[in-house]
This record gives sequence, C-alpha cells and structure tokens, in this order.
Amino acid sequence: MKVAIAGAGAVGRAIARELVINGHAVTLIEKNARNLKPEFLPEATWVQADACELRDLERAQLQTFDVMIAATGDDKANLVVSLLATTEFAVNRVVARVNDPRNEWLFNDDWGVDVAVSTPRLMAALVEEAVSVGDLVRLMTFRQGQANLVELTLPDDTPLAGKAVRRLQLPRDVALVTIIRGRRVIVPQPDDALEGGDELVFIAPEEAESELAQVICAAP
Repeated sequence: MKVAIAGAGAVGRAIARELVINGHAVTLIEKNARNLKPEFLPEATWVQADACELRDLERAQLQTFDVMIAATGDDKANLVVSLLATTEFAVNRVVARVNDPRNEWLFNDDWGVDVAVSTPRLMAALVEEAVSVGDLVRLMTFRQGQANLVELTLPDDTPLAGKAVRRLQLPRDVALVTIIRGRRVIVPQPDDALEGGDELVFIAPEEAESELAQVICAAP
C-alpha cells in the first residue's frame, strides 16, 4: 500500500517503521523541522509540510495514497487531517490517533475517520483481556461501533470443549475470526474443536455483544 502519515513524532515514526518493514511505501508529513529525521528511516519519504493545509496536501498528491494515518499529538489536527483526506482527496482508508479519550466521540464518519485508535483505551482492553476469563472484552472499535473486535476466553471447564466451531449458534452479523490457543493462532474451520482456555476473537456489531456473551457462556 501507499501510506501517508501526518506527524513524524515518536508515534508516527514507529508506525512508519513497521509499515516499511512490511513492504509498504510510506510518506511522513511533518511541519516541525525538528521532527524530520530521514536518517531514522531512509526508506520512507519525508516531507516538511502542514497536513492541515489543503495546499500542502495537494503538493503531496494525497489523492494517490491508499491510506492516511493522522498520528499527531493534537486531536484537533488529527480530525482536520482526517476530514481533508476523506472529503478532498477520497483516500480509501483513514486511521486517526486519539490522544485524549474524552475526544473519542468526535472520531467518527462525520470527520472522515474509519478507525480511531485510543492508546489508553487499547491498553485498558489489553489488561482486561489478560485477566478476564468468561467475560467479553472489546479490543478495538471500527466506524464508531458499527463493528467491534471483541475477545472472550473460554473457562477451563467450558461446556463447549470438544464441540466443533460449526455448532456455535452465533448472533446475526457476528463472525469468529481467530482462535488463539497457547502460542498458536488458528484460522477457524467448521470442524475444528474448541478447548478450555481458548481465546475466541470475533467481529461483532455493538448491539450483538451481549447476546454473543450469553451464547458462548451459556452454551450447553
């Protein structure tokens, strides 16, 4: 993919490095000259510009990019970048960093955001995921709850042990995407058997989460 990142601070540079390692073409857009460090990642393209300025984004030819990542430390700037990327340049995918969880409600379709990433919320979810057994934990939200990535760890004495994936009676629009078993990541097949201690990862709309938890925890 061709990816633009607004903000070349520590977060933006770290994201850029991972994307370059995975073979993507990355351009970092940063207005502060002190953050321009091409020696850190010479494989990326570094542009000194203000990603909140339409003229600068036009010069960067943002319309040719597949993804825009708004990764600055300023929520207002990230919202403006997201809106411009979507409305003016029709970028297919916009991911925005949420610095202050109190602003998370703003990061939605109205501002052109496809995926909002809140570090505090994500860290809290990972902590819950590490200690919760039998409880549904939301790991990530897509499009403001239209689809969520959720996880549920089966208790050791789960009645689902030995039962095939195809026997799960999942709510409408819910999909089991991964089974994590120890160090293994399993792409579930209909005849795969579940085991106690399995971590089940689902894509589910918010309104189906409660029913999903009941279905899995109360399964005969």
